[in-house]
Amino acid sequence: MAITLAPECQGFSITMVSQNPSRRTVMKTAASSVAAVIATGSVTTLVPPANAAPSIYKLDSGIKYAITKESDRGYPQPGDIVAVEYTGYLSNGVIFDATHSEGKSNALLFKLGSTAVIPGMNQMVAEMKVGQKVQAIIPPQLAFGEKGICLESGECLVKPGSTLVYDILLKKSTIPPP
Repeated sequence: MAITLAPECQGFSITMVSQNPSRRTVMKTAASSVAAVIATGSVTTLVPPANAAPSIYKLDSGIKYAITKESDRGYPQPGDIVAVEYTGYLSNGVIFDATHSEGKSNALLFKLGSTAVIPGMNQMVAEMKVGQKVQAIIPPQLAFGEKGICLESGECLVKPGSTLVYDILLKKSTIPPP
């Protein structure tokens, strides 16, 4: 985080450098830094920190998402075979599914637009660029709906009507074989 000061405060600067600061550390340091600047003079411009929260986007279908890794590569087309890595979370943060675990690197392959994955995953991947990573909030009607994922005993991995959160990385997109 960097703060630009008014001319009467030149010679005084504050910079925070950390690989992965916790939210608590950032907020505590930022608050005390801003207080120190205010005590010494007026602030003209605040430069947002590099770790600022990403923008939240919303698709017409109701999916909300944030881009967590940008890409300048192309978009997949309907019918392409795509490879994604993902982690699926319940709204309470519990992981219910993932393509990878510690030490493994597997990808899920599916035909974009098929019924091999939930509708929300299809819609989100269709909006992504190859190499892009997003965190998506998928409403129940585009996930497992009112059925959820339940055993005959009644125990549910995903309860009916659950909103799901997915971290998705679109690794590859290829034209299917003829």
